[in-house]
Amino acid sequence: MATTKTNKSFTKRLKLTKSGKLIGRKPGFNHFNAKQSRTTQLAGKKGVEFTMSAKDKARFIPHA
Repeated sequence: MATTKTNKSFTKRLKLTKSGKLIGRKPGFNHFNAKQSRTTQLAGKKGVEFTMSAKDKARFIPHA
């Protein structure tokens, strides 16, 4: 019987916490950050909770 594979592109971009939450990068902080204030730059490093339905989570990250 075939098992479901984990989508590697998702697992590289997301972090799964102990309680089961998904943490991802804050959007909009890819490049051109030099003109932003230092506090805004550092705020972009902090991860935010990534919402994903249970169906999608089971599809892309089955062993989580």
